[in-house]
Parts: sequence; structure tokens; C-alpha cells
Amino acid sequence: MSASAQPSAPRAPVRESLRIAGKKVSRDRVIEVRHPYSGELVGTVPKATLADVKHALKIARDFRSPLTRHDRYTILMKAGAIIAARHDDLAHLITLESGLCLKDSQYEVGRASDVLLFAANQALVDDSQVFSCDLTAHGRSRKVYTLKEPLLGAITAITPFNHPLNQVIHKVAPVVATNNRVVLKPSEKTPLSALALADIFYEAGLPPEMLSVLTGDPAEIADELLMSADVDLVTFTGGVSIGKHIAAKAVYKRQVLELGGNDPIIVLEDADIEEAATLAASGSYKNSGQRCTAIKRMLVQESVADRFIELLVEKTRAVKYGDPFDPTMDMGTVIDESSARRFETVVNEAVAAGARLLIGNVRRGALYSPTVLDRVAPNMTVVRQETFGPVSPVIRFKTVEEAISIANGTAYGLSSSLCTNRIDMITRFVKELHVGSVNVREVPGYRLEMTPFGGIKDSGLGYKEGVLEAMKSFCNTKTYSLPW
Repeated sequence: MSASAQPSAPRAPVRESLRIAGKKVSRDRVIEVRHPYSGELVGTVPKATLADVKHALKIARDFRSPLTRHDRYTILMKAGAIIAARHDDLAHLITLESGLCLKDSQYEVGRASDVLLFAANQALVDDSQVFSCDLTAHGRSRKVYTLKEPLLGAITAITPFNHPLNQVIHKVAPVVATNNRVVLKPSEKTPLSALALADIFYEAGLPPEMLSVLTGDPAEIADELLMSADVDLVTFTGGVSIGKHIAAKAVYKRQVLELGGNDPIIVLEDADIEEAATLAASGSYKNSGQRCTAIKRMLVQESVADRFIELLVEKTRAVKYGDPFDPTMDMGTVIDESSARRFETVVNEAVAAGARLLIGNVRRGALYSPTVLDRVAPNMTVVRQETFGPVSPVIRFKTVEEAISIANGTAYGLSSSLCTNRIDMITRFVKELHVGSVNVREVPGYRLEMTPFGGIKDSGLGYKEGVLEAMKSFCNTKTYSLPW
């Protein structure tokens, strides 16, 4: 394992503006955005006022989009083409504000293009249904038809810091595809990518009334975004405590909440241990471990645990971490120093309680090393709560029943990974794990941008994200009948 000490790519700070229906609006009060690796000031964004929020929501509520399906397809495809043409610049911007290494940022930009491609094609799909009414003796010679309509009010979208571009596109692209209007509040820690994306959509021909971006202090503007009579739906990706606060505030509004995860990889004794260790390292350290679907617990059957851990430590040692602008780095920083300190604290707490630190737990500012712990107990904070960093805690188990109990033994239920070649074990774990998805011989986060994604328990209310599911959530279904 190595840590690079070369300086990060310099950049003159930018002073950004709000985007209220396409209009750039500045404010005297600003939020500073700093590069997590160097602490360098890279930009400022305004603190939106309550009046800004009300204004943006009213514009969104009152606007009725004239765009046809083909218009929406064209805008989404053009936005995708612009993103592809500016791939390196956008990756640079993501790394600048988030500290993610360039490898991760470049991958994120590619995923963002996928979202736009899927949304564009779904905009062309005729999603209506037809029901014949003479199916029973009580029926009539009529047909019932359905059509999907955009919501009457605005959509509020609130996004986190860990995927500054792709999390935003997962909200905005389905909005465009369904002819809705959205007011977006990106994380105050990583707002620059969201503002750049808004400009790309305007350039692609999106009516500016369909998208506003407000940056600011959640304590000042969040309640209006959640409770305004102009809002019909709130879509949020982020932590559990904030998600539950949103659920309590936005009481009589549709809510799509994609919250935290505590995803396990479960390695049975028949598994390919080399493959399992490779998946474990990748799933734990990609994006600096800051993904709701990152591997946060490693459940390994006792008979193969020693070999698994030997390989995991070897792969962890090979991870290059340091300056996120160094293209050879496999991992950059976490979002800020306080997060890195928290990882250090929970790892030290686990070691004090009997876990064995095998490698890592080295911190310098917001830079935190890939870390492996063995002999972790299921009740330790490092595996009971969501760590959200590059920590690999190994829990040994003896029986399948014990593994299922441990896997289900936290408040979360987002995703999981299972390493085995036995079809009977695959079917059993798919049935018995209390999660939204099970990936066999793959990391928990694997999915297409189209497929349903979401969790249960404290990971979400069961409503799914992904382009198709988001489009369903963002529509009203109207039925009408005709004699036939």
C-alpha cells in the first residue's frame, strides 16, 4: 500500500451562482467548497434564501412542459453527447470537490451517460394499457385506457456527496423523461458538478423552468423544500437520520427515500476464495468506500477464513491511495477529515474490544488508508452501523444459519453479495436475506442504471430507484373509458 505526496492539480477558485429556472442568481452569503486532499479553496456557491426556494418551486409548479416524447429523447441524448465530449473536464470537477480518485471520477462520468441513454429510450416507450370490460357477466362493452401524466406540483430532489454527478442525473433524467419539473438541492459539500450538469441540460435544449438548482444551508431551506404546498414528491438519497427527518416533515407527499446500507459479502466454504477476496477488496475500497452498496461487512465461513484474509490483506496492500489527481492512484480521500477521524475511532474501538487490526487505520487529514480487521464481533460499531469508508471488517461464522442471522442482524436491508457455487445455497440466501438485492459472485452494488434499486428496513421504504422505477414514481396514472 502506498500514499502519494505529490500536490493536487491547482485550479483558480470559481464563484458559482444559483440556477433558478436557468437564470444565474448570486447571493452575498456563500458556502466554500474545498478540495478534501489539500484543503485548497476550489469555489464558492451561494446560500439560497427562503425566498429563492419559494420562487423556484412556484416556477416549477406553474410550468407545463410542451415537450413531446421525441423532444425529451432528443434533449436527453444531446445532454449525454455533451457529457461524453466533456468527460475529462467533468471527471476533474468531481475529483476537485469530492477527493475521489480520477479512476473513480472517470467511471462515474461514464455511468452518467448510461443513465441518460436509458432515460432517453424510455421517454419513447408508450406506457399506456388497455383493459376490455366484457370479461365477466357483469361487464359491459367498454374499454378502459390508461395514460401517464406528469405530477401537478414540483419535485424536490436532494442528493448526497458521494456521487456528485451520477446521483444528480438519477434524479434529473427521469424528471425530463416524464415531463416533470424539479428543484434540486445538491450536497453543500459537492455542489459544483450539479451546477455544471444543469448548464449542460439547458445547453441541450431543456426548458429552464423544468430544472432549478439551489445551493445552501439545509437548516435554512430544507423545510420549505419538503413542506411547500407546491411540492408533490420528494426524492432523497442519503443517510438514515436525514431520511427519517424528511419522512416526518413531508407527511402527505410522495417520498422516494434511498438511505444507507450495511451490505455484507458472504463467503461460503465452497467458494472460489481468490474471486471472493478480489470482490471483497473492490467492493470495499472503490469510491473510497463511500457508497451505500459498498461492502461493509465480510462474513466468511470459518474453514476458509484464514486463506480469505491472507488474500484480502495482500490485495489491500496493493491498493495505491493518495493524491486523487495522480492517475495511478486506486483511491483518493474520503469527503472530509471529520469522516476520516470517525473511521479511525470506530476501528480503534473494535481493536480495543478484541478485533485484530491486520493492515491500515492510517490517517492524514481526509486521507484514510484501506483497512482490514479480523475477529470482528457482530455487535461492534464498525459492523453494526454504516461505516461509509474503506474499512474491511471480517466476521467469521460456522454455519449457514449463523451467517443468515448475522447478515439480517442490523437495521439495514439494502444489498448483499454471496460467494458460493451451490444452487441450493443460492436459492436459500435469496429467499432468506432481508435485503433489496442479492448479487451472486459479484459485489453488492452491481446493477444497470435501468434496473430497480432500493432497500427495505432502514435502507428505504421499499420504493425503488433506477431509471424505470423512478419514472413510474414521478407520474400520475389516469384512466378513461369508452364504449366499445
